[in-house]
Amino acid sequence: MTDKQYDDAILDSNALDPTDVDGNPIPVTIPIMLAPGVKVVYTTRLGGTSEGDYAHCNLGGKSGDDPNHVLANRVALSNAIDAKLSLVSQVHSGVAVDVDELFVMNRPFGFDVSGGKGETAQQVGETADEPAVVEADGQVTAQKNVALGMFAADCLPVLMADPEAGVIGAAHCGRRGLQNGVIGATIEKMVSKGARPERIVATLGPCICGDCYEVGGDIADEFDAQFPGTFTLSRFGQPGIDIAAAALQELAKAGVPADNVVSSRARVNAATQYLSEDEELAEICQADGEGEPQLAERFKKIRRSLCTLENPLWFSHRRATIAGKAHEGRMLALIVRE
Repeated sequence: MTDKQYDDAILDSNALDPTDVDGNPIPVTIPIMLAPGVKVVYTTRLGGTSEGDYAHCNLGGKSGDDPNHVLANRVALSNAIDAKLSLVSQVHSGVAVDVDELFVMNRPFGFDVSGGKGETAQQVGETADEPAVVEADGQVTAQKNVALGMFAADCLPVLMADPEAGVIGAAHCGRRGLQNGVIGATIEKMVSKGARPERIVATLGPCICGDCYEVGGDIADEFDAQFPGTFTLSRFGQPGIDIAAAALQELAKAGVPADNVVSSRARVNAATQYLSEDEELAEICQADGEGEPQLAERFKKIRRSLCTLENPLWFSHRRATIAGKAHEGRMLALIVRE
C-alpha cells in the first residue's frame, strides 16, 4: 500500500520539524491532487495545539476549545497549505454561497464568518465593519489561493472543481444537508460562475461509514425513501444509513458523471499506513478513552480508512459520544486552486 509519492506529500510529525516559524505545531495533513492546479487537503488530529478532548489539531470554534488554540491551529494550517481559509457557519442546510461576493481578510488565516470563537476580540481587533455570520453548508469561489473549508467530525465533505472554468466548491453533507439538497445547491452556484456539471470532478472526504452510522428505523426508512439503497444494518445491529452513497446519487442527479468522481481512498489508505506508528497518534490514543489505548489495536479494527469512527486519525462525534465524552474536535476538508 505504501507509495513514495504519497509519503513525500504527507507531513509526518516524526520525520519533519514539528513547528512552524511562529512556533506552532504544523498540522499533519493528507493532500490529494483532484485535478491540474486543484488540491484537496484533509486535516487529521495531529500537529495542533489543542489539549484534552480536543487533542490536537481541532479547527472548529464552536465546541468550547480554547480560542487561542483554535486560532493557532488555523494560522498554522493556512501557512502549511500556503492559502487563505474561507470558513462559514455550518447548520445542516441546503444553502450554498458565493464567497467571492463576501471575501475579506478579517482573520490572520483568511475569511471567517463561521461564528466560532477561533480568536479573541483583542487579537482580531473587531470593528463595526466586521462581516456578519453566514449560515451555509456549501461555498464556491473562482479565486486562487483561497481554500474553501468544511468542518467535519462524521459528516461528509464533498469537494468539487471545474478546472476549465476555474471554479471550485465544497459542501458539508450530513444527513439533513443531503436531504436539503446541499450538493445540488453548491453545483448550481458553481454553474452560475461558469462551471458545467459534465466537467466537474469531485471527491468524497472522510465520514462515518454506513456500517457505523446508526440512526434508528424511522430515520433510516425516510432517508432510504429519498436515496434508495442507502438503508444499512449497522455493525451494532441497528438500522443505519450510508451518507456517502446518498452523496453519489446527488452528484449524479446534478449531472456530474460517475467517472468524474475521484476516490480519496488510495491516498488516505497510504497516509493511514504511513502514520501507523506515529508517536503523537499513539499518545492521543493512550489518552482519549475512545477505544483501545494501544495504537496497534486501534489500527487492527480499521476496515475503511475513510470512516471517521474507525480511523483514529479523524475526529468523530459518534466515537466521542460512545466514549461518554461531552466534547470533540473538528477536522477541516479543504479545496484550493493553486
